[in-house]
Amino acid sequence: MDIDSIIRRQLLKSAAIAGAGLAAPTFFMRNAWAADFRNDPSKTKTVKLGFTVPLTGPYADEGADELKAFQLAVKHLNGEGDGGMLKTMKPLSLKGNGILGKKVEYVTGDTQTKSDAARAAVKRMIEKDGVIMYSGSSSSGVAVAIQSLAQEMGVIYMCGLTHSNDTTGKDRRRYGFRHFFNAYMSGKALGPVLAKEYGKDRKAYHLTADYTWGWTQEESMKNSTEALGWKTVAAVRTPLGAGDFSQYITPVLNSGADVLILNHYGKDMINSLTQAVQFGLRDKMANGKKFEVVVPLFSELMAQGAGDAIKGILGTANWDWKLPDEASKNFSKSFGQAYGQPPSQAAHTCYVQALLYANACEMAGTFYPPEVIKALEGFKFDGMGNGPTEYRAADHQCMKDVLVVRGKEKPANKFDLLEVVQVVPRAQVDYDPTMFGGNLGPAVLS
Repeated sequence: MDIDSIIRRQLLKSAAIAGAGLAAPTFFMRNAWAADFRNDPSKTKTVKLGFTVPLTGPYADEGADELKAFQLAVKHLNGEGDGGMLKTMKPLSLKGNGILGKKVEYVTGDTQTKSDAARAAVKRMIEKDGVIMYSGSSSSGVAVAIQSLAQEMGVIYMCGLTHSNDTTGKDRRRYGFRHFFNAYMSGKALGPVLAKEYGKDRKAYHLTADYTWGWTQEESMKNSTEALGWKTVAAVRTPLGAGDFSQYITPVLNSGADVLILNHYGKDMINSLTQAVQFGLRDKMANGKKFEVVVPLFSELMAQGAGDAIKGILGTANWDWKLPDEASKNFSKSFGQAYGQPPSQAAHTCYVQALLYANACEMAGTFYPPEVIKALEGFKFDGMGNGPTEYRAADHQCMKDVLVVRGKEKPANKFDLLEVVQVVPRAQVDYDPTMFGGNLGPAVLS
């Protein structure tokens, strides 16, 4: 039953009481709908969240870091530890006493970087564990699958690390929200930097992870670079978790290309980049130019795995632990004290998503999903490490600045592997929310 039906029923009941000559109240209590949504925590002392991350598979490193960040977020929400970004987030409705006064608990699940396994894990969390919200993922294929489940089951999904245009494009859902940037934004930010550093007369060869993220990353990079004068020689799809990429790299040598663009992430990026360097691509001359390798999306975690191969490589990132703002400093300090190492962009994204959901519940004064969704839609905030940010109402995509990064030639230590080349302003990566199609669907489910 939707909220309008409930209100109409209450109005009729009040009118009947008044008609019988009895004094009838003329107000309605907030949360009058509380018994009509899945896993309502109003009668419990705690509220349970679900964290589903890849602990196995090619994106397991990101998943492990995400889980650490979720655990830290729960501590901070419950008033434990140093508070992290609760000290910088604004506007802030959270009080450090859980969510709406209820202590936060959590359950976890392994997505295995597989959509079917992720859906099964989330379904268990909702039906067996009673979670009111879930978050996580490092794969856009997983994110799209469990976001669809969120809409089916009426439970909010705060997307984790998902970079495909489809997540908030053609596959957007009212019950899903993404803080991470997308492939289009990477292309728009990175393209001009590539043209400036490598010139406009370039021939690119793409190796692309064969699923929704890789497809949209390849498309976005093609569109951006070709608009600047580059030509695409070939685009070859590679299976997720391939491990050995030698059969895909060998043809690049005699393709006529002078740039290899690796649309890979996680261990796949580590393996493909390392093998490309071993094949001598970065020492090669082609078309009278030094051969270059580009990784449109990467992180400190991937840089650690790639070692020296990452030096000089250009790409984009959603966040970096060395950013000088107070929010990034606070989070990096909290995470470092808890785990003995700096947080990755995957950790930062999942930490922020947990806080944003909790804050929206406080703003709405309820856990009722349609009201929490209203609080998130169009929400503008700062003090979370990305500068001024907006949860765009039309597609639930966070709009903010994008970082162009490069692997450091002389890192200070094993965690200091990336340098921020440019902070690209939101205006340069913005786009019409209808560009990728899609429909959010209803907030109140039948």
